Amino acid sequence: MKAVLYKPGGVENLSVGTVAKPSAGKTQVLIRTHFTALNRADTLQRKGLYPPPPGESDILGLEVSGMIEDVGDECVRKWK
Repeated sequence: MKAVLYKPGGVENLSVGTVAKPSAGKTQVLIRTHFTALNRADTLQRKGLYPPPPGESDILGLEVSGMIEDVGDECVRKWK
């Protein structure tokens, strides 16, 4: 799948590339993304100042819209 890739540092370290498609964790949903945006938290993450919590994705783009493609086993089924 396509994703915004980065190395900590300046904006020159951003690029669009390909990564393995993630799977939904037991308390997560997997979204087929239609639109995304980079916000302040993503900018701080790019600078190395806001690491994702342990076990969470390091893919930038916290703001997203799309269709739920899969749900984890412990998710409330109304999201399916």
